[in-house]
Amino acid sequence: MNPKKMSGLNGCLVYGKNGMDEFRFIDRSGTNAEKYTLREKLFHTQEVQPLWVADMDIATPECVIHAVQKRLLHPILGYEIMSDSAYEAQIGWMREHQGFEIKREWLSYSPSVVASIGCAIRAFSEEGDEVIVMDPVYPPFYSMVKDNNRSLLLHPLKQDSAGIYRFDIERLRTQITPKTKLLLLCSPHNPIGRVWSRDELLALGTLCLEHGIRLISDEIHSDIVFAPHQHIPIASLSDELLNNTLTLIGPGKTFNMAGFSISTVCIVDETMRKHYEEEAHRVHFGDGAVLSHVAFETAYAEGGEWHQKLLEHLRVNASLIEAWVAEYPAIKFRPPEATYLAWLDCRALGLGDRELREFFVHKAGLGLSPGLSFGKEGSGFMRLNFAVPTSVLGDALDRLEKALND
Repeated sequence: MNPKKMSGLNGCLVYGKNGMDEFRFIDRSGTNAEKYTLREKLFHTQEVQPLWVADMDIATPECVIHAVQKRLLHPILGYEIMSDSAYEAQIGWMREHQGFEIKREWLSYSPSVVASIGCAIRAFSEEGDEVIVMDPVYPPFYSMVKDNNRSLLLHPLKQDSAGIYRFDIERLRTQITPKTKLLLLCSPHNPIGRVWSRDELLALGTLCLEHGIRLISDEIHSDIVFAPHQHIPIASLSDELLNNTLTLIGPGKTFNMAGFSISTVCIVDETMRKHYEEEAHRVHFGDGAVLSHVAFETAYAEGGEWHQKLLEHLRVNASLIEAWVAEYPAIKFRPPEATYLAWLDCRALGLGDRELREFFVHKAGLGLSPGLSFGKEGSGFMRLNFAVPTSVLGDALDRLEKALND
């Protein structure tokens, strides 16, 4: 079942002349790649295959690399502003891929989605106010609330009989208080891989409008969506939601460009935009860096074919995990509707969270993200990043298979 093995753990996928069907490894050692450099610190051993940080072991699109190389032929790399053509490239991408019509004046630069969340929390709430965070979720959702001296209002996402996570709108309604000012939405969701339906988003958005709660929607994974599912920007559902939502988007996940530190914030309401920009000015986000601008514009303008090949590759890898799990039912896996993250339900193994982590590290030789790091509801789960060459994923599953058999 597994593909032919290839040695080494520090490699990434490179597309060849025939597309992503040609694989070779690139040695990432010496590049300060976070998922490799921090192995000793996090797992207390270098001998783990790192499948945790949500970047890809897949080469950034060739068109982006070439554009950056071309810009480097100019000998001056001083301050530059983000060009209108760069924003227009993203606007065109959003129109084509998500049916979301964005105007240039709604967009501003941010170094990252997490930085935008922190800025929005400070702009639209006061210390002691409550911010709704849905458990489990990407860990910085929790830390940005707490680090800015706001109160977490935790809403647990629950699985239905089919293993699908859902909002519990009626329960959430009872949790809201007069101090509840913001809701952090992860859409599509990291780590559970949900693409929220139109009805789910409308119900959530309507509840926020009824209670005067502003929506901060992290949509950084919105381009990694598998058919027949389709991402719907919550701001696109009505004029009221358009004016009540901050939408956070960027090329980092789509094109494996997190190292360029560039994203955008979409705010329609002029008053909200003014408050946000005042806060961004206080922390001096600036306007980004010259090479980031080039990479950003090129990815959105020229990366469409690469993106489609990426989705095909990720579908193959998700199918490989699904086939493997069918043979080892002690670990459950529901193929994600979006993202390149596998949310592995390991509760049937009967291990505590610390024991589970030790099992993956020391028995299987795998460095995954422990589910508990995503919140209380993540207990008993592990998150695996499958945006790797299929051979690397096959090796990981063989390691896990051996550990389970032992």
